[in-house]
Order: sequence, then structure tokens, then C-alpha cells
Amino acid sequence: MSFTVAIIGKPNVGKSTLFNRMLRRTGGLRTVAIAEKMPGITRDRNYGTAEWEGRHFTVIDTGGFYAEGLPYEKEDMARLVREQSLLAVEEADLIIHLLDGKDGLSPTDVEMATMLRNAGKLIYWAVNKIDTPDKEIRALEFYSTGAPEIFPVSAMTGLGYEELMDKISGHIPAEASAPEEPDPYRGLPKIAVVGRPNVGKSTLINELLGKKRLIVSPVAGTTRDAIDSVCTWYGNPYLFIDTAGIRKKMGGYAKTFRTSSKSKQVDESAVERLSLMRAVKSIERADIAILLLDATHGVVEQDQRIAGMAEEFGKSMIVLFNKWDLVENPEKRFKELRSEIERRLWFATAAPFVTTSGLQRKRITNIFPLINDLMTERKKHISTGVLNRFLARILSAQPFPSHKGKPLKFYYMAQTGTEPPVFHVVVNYPQAVKDQQLRYIEKAIRAEYGFTGTPIRIYAKSR
Repeated sequence: MSFTVAIIGKPNVGKSTLFNRMLRRTGGLRTVAIAEKMPGITRDRNYGTAEWEGRHFTVIDTGGFYAEGLPYEKEDMARLVREQSLLAVEEADLIIHLLDGKDGLSPTDVEMATMLRNAGKLIYWAVNKIDTPDKEIRALEFYSTGAPEIFPVSAMTGLGYEELMDKISGHIPAEASAPEEPDPYRGLPKIAVVGRPNVGKSTLINELLGKKRLIVSPVAGTTRDAIDSVCTWYGNPYLFIDTAGIRKKMGGYAKTFRTSSKSKQVDESAVERLSLMRAVKSIERADIAILLLDATHGVVEQDQRIAGMAEEFGKSMIVLFNKWDLVENPEKRFKELRSEIERRLWFATAAPFVTTSGLQRKRITNIFPLINDLMTERKKHISTGVLNRFLARILSAQPFPSHKGKPLKFYYMAQTGTEPPVFHVVVNYPQAVKDQQLRYIEKAIRAEYGFTGTPIRIYAKSR
């Protein structure tokens, strides 16, 4: 059982500073940041594991919350960041509403306090930037938000921090801090079925689990909204991570942000963002992501984002075009979709793609041989001797330019990791090796050794 604390507040109130202070008490536990470098995605939220007095819990650092109706409400980023805060509220067990003791109470603080009370979650109101005891009087005005108790703190210096953490740790169940049970499914291929709402994820998974040759056993999900299932296909077990259960509404507190003219637009955007964040959590846990697309719509921006996350996290990917039964001209549509993948998923062209109809149960079990192949490709390792002969051959065919009049020397190449495959090329001037030259080496590696469906990492380094 896990316990989650979300830090919510306006921009620049010190949320990240408090988040970092919490993580410094963990004894070096790793922080997991959700980030995507593709256009249109910002660093939405950071996740970390914290500890206080022997109790472990998850902390979420959110972007700055923007109130509705202010001038910057017209900016898309303000709306998206606010939605990220809503998502954090939804998955949290306890919320820290962080306020700014230096700037004082604002309308945004009042609006947020109302929203948080409507969420029905356990809340602690903390007034930050109270750096010395004589400034604690600044916290008094924040009682007008309706908060029953206010904690003056300084995330920077630590003043008042222990009192706040002692209160919070009292709500963390003992079982949340118990050592984790050994994973009984360790070593199984983990497959996340991801995609936009209404592309057929539920239908696909239900049909997979309903096949005569599939044996199903329930597994308690490690994420709040996922229900995992183990399928056995011809004697081989697979763990499927079901991300299909995405609610159409985000709860009563979301009504605070709807206007009569834009309610539908906000709801639809919230569903899309919620879908994206569910995909993030599932992809992180998986070995392979099955990106399920609607064959009648093709590849859209949300699909690009999800595929980009799979690439960023180093996961293998299968592109699955569902609803093929609705396609009128299959041969023509297949060519169009291939072109779309090359154009819009150019960074994932090594991923195999297939067409299915979950509703009509056509070709859905074709994914299992692909999963087996991709798991093999992820774990493939090429010896250094073989790679060096390969490197000499491709460089003789395509020599790289010199660096500032000096020859660029390649000493050797070695594979240093798997899942995903990682290669290091040792050269005399690493800074002279350009991205396009690394892509040339990657393309040559794929042509020679395969690595189908999995990202490849190649780095230039000095001796």
C-alpha cells in the first residue's frame, strides 16, 4: 500500500524547494521526474519517494496553479498547468496547500482552498517563506481561506518543517511503510496498452483475456487506476498493464474551473491530459508499450506524445491500428498509415505496426510473436570485437569530417547496456560528433543487427 502527498500552490510559492527538502531526507532515494522533450509537452509533475520517521511515501511536485478568469487564462499553458494540479489532487491521499507568506493572500489562494475542500481530501495549509520566527504573524491572514490550522514554514531554511512533517506522517498507514513484497511476476514481459480515450483499449484487452488459449489470473495493480492481468499464450506468460479505465469526469472539484461556454472543451481536454498521465505511469512500468491507434483517424498529436514518452523511457513499442473493420479501402489506408508513421512517428520507425479489429477479434493474437521478438531484441548484446569490425567497415564507407583541421579518430565502439541497448563510441573529440552522425551509426546498427522496435542510445565519449 502506498501513500501519496501532493504539493499544490501558485507559481513561485516554493513548491519545488519543499519537494527537494522532503527528498533530501530520504538518504539518497532516486527522484523520478516525468518529462517529455517533444513539442507541446512541458515537465508536468515530478515524483519522488520521501521518508519521515521511518514512514515512506510518494511526493508529487506540481506546476504553479493559475486561477480562472485572470488575464493569462487565455494562454494554453496556464490552463494545462492548472489541469496538472487537478490530476495531482485526484491521485493524492493528502494535499499540502502551499501559500506565499511574503506576497500575502490572493484570490487564487481563496479559489484553490475552495477547490481543495470540494475534493474531499485531507489537506494541510502551509504558509511558506516564513524565514524567521518574528515573521510568523504574516500567516494569520491566511485563516480567511477557511483553513482550520495554518503551518508557518520555510522550505528554504527548514523553519517549521519538522512540525508539518510530524503531522503528515501521523496519517501514513503503517502498512504503507512496510517492506515491499517480492514481485511474484518478476521476469515476465510487461506490456502497457496505451492510447487516447475511445480507441478500443478495453475491447482489445477483454478480447485478449477471453481467448480460449489464454489463461487469466488477476494481479493487484501497483498504480491506483490500473488492473494488471497475467495471460498465458501457448505456455508463455505475459503481464498486461490495463490503462483503459479512464474516467470521463475528474470529480466535483473540477466544476470550479468550468464556465458555461467552455465546459465541454475543458472536460475533453482534462480527459486527454488524464489519459496522457495514465500512459506515463504505465509506460514507466512496462518493457513494451502497445500504442493503440484508431485506424480511421490515423496518428494525431496525442499519439505522438505517447510514442515520444515510450522513446524517452527507452521502451520497445508496437503500433497497433485498431478498428480496421471500419476502414473502407484497406490497401489504400494501409499505405496512408505507413506514410503517417514515417512522417509523424519518425523517431519510432523501427517499431512494427499491425492492423486489428478488437470488436471482430481479427489478428489480435498476432501481437504475441511480436512481443517475443521485441523482448529478445531488447536484451541483445553485440561483442566489442564484432562492433569494432563493424565500425571500421562503416567508417571506410562514410568517413566523418575532421575537427578544426584535425582528423576525427574513432578508437573503438562497445555496447554498455541493454533494455534499451546502449552503445559508446570512443573518439578523440567527442564534441565533434554530431547528432546526424550518431543517427547514421544507429541506422547502420539496425541494418546489421536488427534491434527491431526498441530505442537505441549511442553516445560519443573520450578515452
